[in-house]
Amino acid sequence: MFDFIDYLSISNILINNLWIVIAAIFIFAMTIAVGFLEVGELGKKFKNSMLKTIVITGTAMFVMAIIGFNTAFAPTLYGIIGNPFYKDGFMLGGFSPGVIFNTWWSMGTSYFNTGLTTGSYFFFETACAAVTLALVGVIVLNKVKFGAFFAFSIVYFIFIWNLPAAWIWNPSGWLYQMGMRDFAGGIVVHGAAAIAGLAIVYEIWREERKKGLKTSLKVNIKPDYQWLAVGILILWIGWFGFNPGSILAFNDDVLVVVIATFVASGAGMVSTMLFSRMFDRETPIIIVAVNGILMGLIIVTPLAGFVSPASALILGLIGGPLFVGAEKLFAKVKWFSDPVGLFPAHGVGGIFGVLMIGLFTQHAFAAASGNAILPNGLLFGGGFAALRQLGIEAFGVFVVVITVFAISFLAIFIIGKISHGILNEDAYKQSER
Repeated sequence: MFDFIDYLSISNILINNLWIVIAAIFIFAMTIAVGFLEVGELGKKFKNSMLKTIVITGTAMFVMAIIGFNTAFAPTLYGIIGNPFYKDGFMLGGFSPGVIFNTWWSMGTSYFNTGLTTGSYFFFETACAAVTLALVGVIVLNKVKFGAFFAFSIVYFIFIWNLPAAWIWNPSGWLYQMGMRDFAGGIVVHGAAAIAGLAIVYEIWREERKKGLKTSLKVNIKPDYQWLAVGILILWIGWFGFNPGSILAFNDDVLVVVIATFVASGAGMVSTMLFSRMFDRETPIIIVAVNGILMGLIIVTPLAGFVSPASALILGLIGGPLFVGAEKLFAKVKWFSDPVGLFPAHGVGGIFGVLMIGLFTQHAFAAASGNAILPNGLLFGGGFAALRQLGIEAFGVFVVVITVFAISFLAIFIIGKISHGILNEDAYKQSER
């Protein structure tokens, strides 16, 4: 006998999986867009960044398929790390014919209840992981040996990205169990990428000091406006898969997240252009606009599913002074070299966005995106519950920052010892000419 309820349930599951695959394709394109953006901001001589982003993407697919997907999203061992050898995720189920079509354990009725299969969920999260390392790659420019960065990428896709993901996005993770939420990756994606990049920059400076440099080698910005326009356009479009896809289902809240992402990016651009013109008239206006778009997108990423479009607009406006202030502050640090503003945007913006969960969240929006545990924020009468949530978010950010920096620095330090330094000497020889 035909069961209409079962039919609707199966149809919803199929739609959810189709939506996640489409969103993953959008995100997949973002990785290459980061390379375009780097070339556009720094000039054509950095086209080796395209090779770097392509290799990053391939490495993500390879490592995540074998073990990385498990260390992030398999049932965790004591809430710390996903079981590396969980049968459905290890090598994507191996040679079993049906595993890739099975519902992933956390997508079943006991947890998120979206019906995503192992294959579609793997595709989505691997695309997210690849983007994060592409962001790290921007900050190291051509200063680091390609082999050293490749070795770092393997560690990155097993531990560095995966631990925060296991803690915050995995329903058995210890921070998730504590109540921490990060909708699409303010700290899991952007903040962690910036911190990992910061660890590499610090190791670069340690080796530069041994070479006798008093300040880190500066890289001149030589914009290529065509590549810059292509890069930001693809990245901007990709974000409409990144944020809405993080609902992990196709429902009414997808539109809310799309609009929140849309207005935050525009507000971030306008705000950054205004504040930048007040304090900095040297940076080309198109680069200022691009950084503003990114700042708005990054700030709204961790709470796009928890807030109204009006709140997203306000958050985007805050992005301008936040970015300009952070960029000027870090420019004073002699060992800090970040000509494209990765840390002020992704680090400061991502962390700030996570903390704003405790202020701007509205329970009705959060519940619609599958996060009914979240109370109203302080600005919406959340009271003590909102203060508690703010404390949880701040604690989680602190733990992730310390952990990611420690593992990233240890990894790049060991790689440097094995490879007799991580610096690409050709870059320094060119600067001496």
